[in-house]
Amino acid sequence: MAEIKSHKDLVVWQRAIILVQEVYSITETFPKSEVYGLSSQMQRAAVSIPSNIAEGYKRRSRKEYVHFLNIGNASAAELETQLIITGKLYPPQQQKTGQALGLLSEIQRMLTVLIRRLSSPQP
Repeated sequence: MAEIKSHKDLVVWQRAIILVQEVYSITETFPKSEVYGLSSQMQRAAVSIPSNIAEGYKRRSRKEYVHFLNIGNASAAELETQLIITGKLYPPQQQKTGQALGLLSEIQRMLTVLIRRLSSPQP
């Protein structure tokens, strides 16, 4: 296993960056009426996930790191809801939203494991 020297070495952060790209790809096809609505909310929620992973990693304490990972995980739940709504409102996007939901689910599992490990007492 490679040594983690930066948040950029974390697979969960790397996967979250890919998710941001997917969300932007999905939202660029939305009608103009969504620019300040669902599109903007989805982009902010998606960007929040890797941003909070990065910010938490740079914090001075494990407790703060876990706090920011939890914020990222909450943004993931928000994005999950928005992707489900997108699939219902814009059926042509269902395949893309399904792929994004699969990646998001993987990220949520990874965040949950990381949060649990960091929250458990150190030996």
